[in-house]
Amino acid sequence: MSKEKETQKKEKPQVGFYIGFILLAVVFAIYMEIHKNTLMGWLIGLLIFVCYFSFNKQWIRQQKWYIRLLSFVVVAVLLFSSSNLSNPLYKQVPAVDVKNPQVTGVRHVKQGDLTGVYSRDEKVEVYAGIPYAKPPVGDLRWKEPQEPENWKGIRACDTFAPMSMQQESDPLFTAGSQIVGYHNFKITTKDNYKEARSEDSLYLNVWKPANSDGKKLPVLVYIHGGSLNSGQSYYGDYNGETLAKKGVVVVTIAYRLGVFGYLASDELAEESENHTTGNYGLLDQIQALKWVNENIASFDGDPDNITIAGESAGASSVNAICVSPLAKGLFKRAVAESSGICAVQPYHTFRTIEDAKKVSKDILKEFDCKSIEDLRKIPAEQLVETGYSNNEMTVDGYAITEQPYLTYEKGENNEEAILGGYNANEAYVFLMFGNHVNLDNYEQSLEQVVGKDRVKDVVKLYPAKTDEEAKQNYNDIMGWAWFGYSHYAWSKLMTAEERPAYMYYFNKENDSIGTWHAGEMPYMYGNLFRNAKNYDKSDEKLSEIMQNYLVNYVKTGNPNGKGLPQWKTVAEEPKKVMSFGEKIGMIEEKHLPFFKVVDSYMESLK
Repeated sequence: MSKEKETQKKEKPQVGFYIGFILLAVVFAIYMEIHKNTLMGWLIGLLIFVCYFSFNKQWIRQQKWYIRLLSFVVVAVLLFSSSNLSNPLYKQVPAVDVKNPQVTGVRHVKQGDLTGVYSRDEKVEVYAGIPYAKPPVGDLRWKEPQEPENWKGIRACDTFAPMSMQQESDPLFTAGSQIVGYHNFKITTKDNYKEARSEDSLYLNVWKPANSDGKKLPVLVYIHGGSLNSGQSYYGDYNGETLAKKGVVVVTIAYRLGVFGYLASDELAEESENHTTGNYGLLDQIQALKWVNENIASFDGDPDNITIAGESAGASSVNAICVSPLAKGLFKRAVAESSGICAVQPYHTFRTIEDAKKVSKDILKEFDCKSIEDLRKIPAEQLVETGYSNNEMTVDGYAITEQPYLTYEKGENNEEAILGGYNANEAYVFLMFGNHVNLDNYEQSLEQVVGKDRVKDVVKLYPAKTDEEAKQNYNDIMGWAWFGYSHYAWSKLMTAEERPAYMYYFNKENDSIGTWHAGEMPYMYGNLFRNAKNYDKSDEKLSEIMQNYLVNYVKTGNPNGKGLPQWKTVAEEPKKVMSFGEKIGMIEEKHLPFFKVVDSYMESLK
């Protein structure tokens, strides 16, 4: 064999080595970034790559192909095994993204003195992680929230408290949603941690305008969504800084979620002084409202001018607070985005007490417990992994005394006015991987929405000739039923009481999640800038208009104001809604014929 051929034989395997080396490095880097591993993991990985490269040059490349392949596999195993040494630590999130922020002056609340921090431009004061109830741990798990304890000295409220105990999202799923849905995935070392979660989570946050001392400002209390089993009080889409600059004191709250917030059982009802069970998360929200009423004046907020707001499960929680006798007098008006529980049989975040109690029995068996006392001994990190769903409220006879629509029919609900609405493509995110509807099962699939007797009426409105049309129609119908009809029913009940109801329809597409569920939030609360590359001037204009409507409503109960398109109430324009899209103004409610069919179905359930 000539020297030239020997050289080619030696060099050929190197091409494969370099390709494999580069691919392994890329995959490893993606894995480390997605899993938010610490710097130590990157350094260990770099060391392994350097050793592999050096060892290959000295020995591996001279070996037979299977030895080279085996060495590649060994290096890959070492890399991904060593990544476990650098798993991200749990960390609480700072109240402002500012290094060494300026500290505010001391403010006094019922429990003691505290300080907050200033925003980057020092126009807003932020007070994060203020306790509004005792930690609901140990014997207080599944008990009504208790008054918070006093503290001595000055409490530094510069960091958001841990989010309520919830199952951790899979890192790959989270990264996928950021890349495919929100388009906001960032490669950075700043987020190489996991956000802390805890059963001790009953804290709230306050944003107030700086230098507003002596004023009595309107207050907005925001309840986060997340299907009552996930979410946190400090998500960027509803950060209160922008609204605070417009003269509103913004409060966001955390509350118990999932099995900790909505477990229901006879044993728990018997041990409760109020004979309540199943609505602990709702009781937390009401306790937070009580705290706000007692203390918000210390932050220049007016306790006589409080509006509650929420999105998705937060909106259905707002609806529950509106019918709870425990919340009477604690607020004036409500804002609800994409959910409600006013239907005769609510589609979202609501269940019967019988169903709720059955689940608790299943959970006792799941954890091999004979009593609630045994279940209280299960560590929160284990209990949160239950395979049974606990993300619905129920009629407990205390926090919610009857089906919510009945309270409205009696005129005993708490809110003076409602501003709410829904998005054009609400259900897409929920059905992205779970929509198996086709022509063959289209009608049968609709039975869960309107019952068997009214399926033909819906099909007449939304006929399908292909599998794709059937799937598309089903996506739309589920969104309009779960979320759109909720607001239609709520507005109709309010209008019957001669109370103002303002209804919107969000249909503005963008380079983020567009008109999917939650797409309107950064517009409403002025947080487009946090993901600015996905929005343009038209989005900024719409956001400014939506914020102004909201601020006017929070201040006066009427969203209208100078320079804004006139927003009519449902009583004034029963067939129209406010369009938040390329067109801003009153438009025909095109889903009204469908809502009428659902109305008929709901009447049949009474």
